Amino acid sequence: MLTLHDFLPSGNGYKVRLLLHQLGIPFRLVEHDILRGATRTPEFLALNPNGKVPLLQLQDGTSLAESGAILCYLALDSALWPAERLERALTLQWLFFEQSRHEPYVAVARFIERMAPDSPQRAELAHLRDRGHAALAVMERHLAGRPFFVGGRYGIADIALYAYTHVADEGGYDLSPYPNIRGWLARVAAQPGHVPIDWKPG
Repeated sequence: MLTLHDFLPSGNGYKVRLLLHQLGIPFRLVEHDILRGATRTPEFLALNPNGKVPLLQLQDGTSLAESGAILCYLALDSALWPAERLERALTLQWLFFEQSRHEPYVAVARFIERMAPDSPQRAELAHLRDRGHAALAVMERHLAGRPFFVGGRYGIADIALYAYTHVADEGGYDLSPYPNIRGWLARVAAQPGHVPIDWKPG
């Protein structure tokens, strides 16, 4: 059985949990409290020297880190990974966009507001939100006339972007100016096998 090392409030971990559930893949969840340094122990660093979750351990003990890489590994040969070459590249494009232009701002603002209210990073919230809104504006334009991000079908690009967008309000983001995003969020939430961010197996 697969083992997922995770922290339930993490949107990056949620991507993996959501995909595993939607694909019907059983897994064991091992929770780590990142707020108490649980991913900085020698034991965890032996699994992932980067000291971050999510981390997926395969049946043979191999460790796979980085949420986007895990999504691609799990989705291969499923309907959530496109068969067409360009659509695969576009999926990767959105995975890279999420990690470079979206997550560093939307997720970090949420982390500060929800889990680190006394952090010195609070001084950066206005900047984070400006950059986060820039990413949301890109998504809003792309979703005009499109139900999902790639090929008109639900896939892992949607999972990657949904994870932190659907809880963006927890970081102080108002999504009311983004009707295309709000419609897309509703479509993602209506997909078979959808589970909330705090879901865990068992």
